[in-house]
Amino acid sequence: MKKSRLEAFSDGVIAIIITIMVLELKVPHGATLAALQPLWPVLACYVMSFIYVGIYWNNHHHLWQVAERVNGAVLWANLHLLFWLSLFPFVTSWVGESGFAPLPLAAYGAVLLCAGIAYTILTRTLLALHGAESLLARALGADLKGWLSLVIYAAAIALGFPWPWLACALYIAVAVIWLVPDRRIERVLPR
Repeated sequence: MKKSRLEAFSDGVIAIIITIMVLELKVPHGATLAALQPLWPVLACYVMSFIYVGIYWNNHHHLWQVAERVNGAVLWANLHLLFWLSLFPFVTSWVGESGFAPLPLAAYGAVLLCAGIAYTILTRTLLALHGAESLLARALGADLKGWLSLVIYAAAIALGFPWPWLACALYIAVAVIWLVPDRRIERVLPR
């Protein structure tokens, strides 16, 4: 299989995930700003999840710029990532509808953690296919941001039960870390 098929399939799945998330938003009952007030948790969680899906889409796209080929293991690793991303609409809705209750926040964090682990598995599977001297290996390096993200997700899950606001702050912190453009791949691409 060509890597372009994997990219196209992944783009389609990610587009559907975003569509499902936006379809979960309910129209307010009223035409005033006050009618939006009860919806703020749902809207806030949607924005956070949209940003996360965008971060994954962006990084996934960059990853395929340096990947030269795929094999069966890469296909399965990519599906593993898409599985966890496909749960974003569910946990996004649950957190928003619950008003950021601890258990839904922990489930949200668990999905974020598992998506992060799945992305790490995908990159490691690609590295095994391409080798330690590949352009991909040079681009990814030690992946400190990736490992740090996993630690923060795990801490947020545990700390979110007594302090839900802290879990939210930690999830936002990881998103901010990844919003800063990751230049690792762009540095190794031929100009």
